[in-house]
Amino acid sequence: MARSIWSGSISFGLVNIPVRLVTAVRDSSIRFHLLTPDGTCRLRQKLYCPETGKEYDFKKAARGYEVAPDQYVLVDENEIARLKPEAGHSIQIVAFVELAQIDPSYFDRTYYLVPEKNGAKAYALLAAAMAEKRRVAVAQLVMRDQQHLAAIRSNGRALVLHTMYYDDEVVDLGSLEGLPATSSSAKAELKMADQLIQALSSTFRPAQFKDDFRDRLRGAIEAKADGAEIVSAPSDDREIPPTFNIMAALKKSLERTAKPGASVSKKTPDTKTASKKTAPKKTAATRPSRAAPAKRRRSA
Repeated sequence: MARSIWSGSISFGLVNIPVRLVTAVRDSSIRFHLLTPDGTCRLRQKLYCPETGKEYDFKKAARGYEVAPDQYVLVDENEIARLKPEAGHSIQIVAFVELAQIDPSYFDRTYYLVPEKNGAKAYALLAAAMAEKRRVAVAQLVMRDQQHLAAIRSNGRALVLHTMYYDDEVVDLGSLEGLPATSSSAKAELKMADQLIQALSSTFRPAQFKDDFRDRLRGAIEAKADGAEIVSAPSDDREIPPTFNIMAALKKSLERTAKPGASVSKKTPDTKTASKKTAPKKTAATRPSRAAPAKRRRSA
C-alpha cells in the first residue's frame, strides 16, 4: 500500500476536499553500498578539514553560501527557520488551464491525491468535472518546509498531482547554442519524414518498455549470490556518424518499416537534379503527364 506523505485539503472557492498525498512512482534503481575490498565492512563518510585533518561532527557544521571563490556567507539554522514558509494543510487552486499550455519540462515529481472518507463525494465531482472540461488545476502548497507549484489533473477516476519547477528554474531555449532558427527542409524531405512518422505511429503502451540493463544487473547479482560467475556482455562503442544524405536515410528507414506486400515509391524527387530540368512546353496536342501522388501509409 502506498504511504501517505502529506494530508490536508484541496481548496478552490469555498469548497474544501480533505485528501492525503501518496507517492505515484517508485525508484527501482539498483543501489550499492561502499565496502572494504574484502566486503567485510561497510564504509562511512566523515567531515574533516583537508588543511588540518581535524574531524567535525555533522550537527556542529555551519552552513555557508559561496558568494565568491572561497568566500562564504554563514547562515545559521535559526535564520533559515524564520524564512521557511508556514506549514500548511491546504492545496490552493488558483486557476484551471488546458494541459497543452503546460510544457512537460516544468513537471517534477508525481503523486496521487486520495480522498478522506468524508470527502469522497466532492472529490469524485471535481475529478469528473475536470475530466469533462479537460482542464488542469494550477495550485500552490507547502510540503516538507518548501513551497511548491503544482498541476493537478484528472484521469477520470483519480486526481494526480505533479509538483512543478518554477519558471526561473527551467532553462530558456534562447540560451542554447546551435539551435536552427527556422526549418530549412525541402518539401520532398518533409513529405518523406511525414510518411515515416505515420508508419511508426502507434499507441503508447508503457508495459512494453523495460529497463534491460537493470534486469540484467539484478539477474547477475542473484546469480553471483548463488555462486555463479558474471560474464561481461560484449560492448558496442562504435561512434554513430551524422546523417548527411537525409533523403536516402528517410527512404531506407521507410522501406524497413513497410508492411509485407506494401511498396514505397522509388521515384523519389532529387532536389538537386530536379532544379536543373526545364519544364516541357505545353501545347494543345501534348500535356505533361503527372504521376499519381503516393498514398500515405496507414499508421501501424
